[in-house]
Amino acid sequence: MRFRPVDTSFYDLFAQLAQHLVGGAALLAEMLGDGNDRVGIAQQMRDAEHAADESTHQLIRRVNTTFVTPFDREDIYALASGLDDVMDFMEEAVDLVLLYEVTTLPSELAEQVEVLQRCAELTAEAMPRLQTMKNLEEYWIEINRLENAGDKSYRRILAKLFSGQYEALEVLKLKDVVDSLEAAVDAFERVANIVEQIAVKES
Repeated sequence: MRFRPVDTSFYDLFAQLAQHLVGGAALLAEMLGDGNDRVGIAQQMRDAEHAADESTHQLIRRVNTTFVTPFDREDIYALASGLDDVMDFMEEAVDLVLLYEVTTLPSELAEQVEVLQRCAELTAEAMPRLQTMKNLEEYWIEINRLENAGDKSYRRILAKLFSGQYEALEVLKLKDVVDSLEAAVDAFERVANIVEQIAVKES
């Protein structure tokens, strides 16, 4: 019995999906900046999220129609889903800023966004390396470090929100936005954990 060759287009699709995250993180940074067109940015973010969804669907379709996959199907599903989750949380944060009509954002949010942008860049750099499974350890170690930094920043932001500087309704709005950012950072760590599991299995 002869097996079909492994379909290398999986790696291209993972790289494509990770690039959507880089674009999404950049839009998120724009959304949280002062004086920007938030309605326009939110629309761009929705478009980016739809594009990421389409890349995810392409991956799933490819898994379902390919006889020999580059690694376990369950891991491909998990990685695709994890990358998609990151985009969903970033889009959620942008959408909440618009829907809640948040006008003033704590300056500390910039730290969270910087963490997300760096995570997106590292993830986009790591995806093509899945093909060889080489030089990936530094990626998941650094993502873990960034997630820890994000946790500390998250706690500082919460402390500021509950310090009495903000009206109660404003606190509720801002906490939802901050929670979405924190969820995105956590989702990046889950992606890194999945990559580590794949690398260990394939080594």
